[in-house]
Amino acid sequence: MDSPSDPSAPPSRFLLMLESRAICELGAFYAAVPFLQFAPTGDGHPVLVLPGFGASDFSTRLLRMFLRSRGYHALGWTLGANLGPRTGVEDNMRANLATIAERAGRKVSVIGWSLGGVFARELARHAPQLVRSVITLGSPFAGEPRANHGWRYYERLSGRRADDWPQRELMKEPPPVPSTAIYSRSDGVVAWQGCLERVSATSENIEVESSHCGLGHHPAVMYAIADRLAQPEGQWRPFDREAGWRRFVYGDPARGEGQRSAA
Repeated sequence: MDSPSDPSAPPSRFLLMLESRAICELGAFYAAVPFLQFAPTGDGHPVLVLPGFGASDFSTRLLRMFLRSRGYHALGWTLGANLGPRTGVEDNMRANLATIAERAGRKVSVIGWSLGGVFARELARHAPQLVRSVITLGSPFAGEPRANHGWRYYERLSGRRADDWPQRELMKEPPPVPSTAIYSRSDGVVAWQGCLERVSATSENIEVESSHCGLGHHPAVMYAIADRLAQPEGQWRPFDREAGWRRFVYGDPARGEGQRSAA
């Protein structure tokens, strides 16, 4: 079932109730572990994983474990609970990114879940020389600030207004590195339309059928992430959803509102 036709509104209450399926999606992840062993492996470059609003590194533990099994040096953000862009948070993320890249002697891929994806894109915009690619999971970087069910909690915990983001229009533009936006039309927390990347030569959208809270452990998301990260540096290509079984798992990006075209 789709979110409301109005992209400026939060998802329906029905979709919000369906977020409980994240538990089933967790079970699906464990059931799919044998299959996920066939997911592409990588070259060992570092991957920084940023949690969603109100969550900590504990929420991304399974994703990081999976990435390590695929050969990556996966790291959490180490800043406790993500309560928004409070004083010092952005500076600490930038310092962490620089330290990781310096120690590895390589660029870093950055994955962000929900609000973490908004941060990931801005990290890449701030220091493109340090970032290899960006992957966002249900991140509302292109939507209206209140087109979600969490904006009141965001304002309460962050101490900032939901629409108090500098250069909001710039946030909608693809970062200057290869970027992939993974989203679900049945997301019950954020309006999916605001999670879409503007498609360009180095940016894309991948649709999955998932809850918002399950995006960090959904098997289809895990596989797509592995596929994206496994590309050789400097040789980025769009995700091939037509290959074999993928057409039955991943949505058709050509349908309706499933794309945002670059201007």
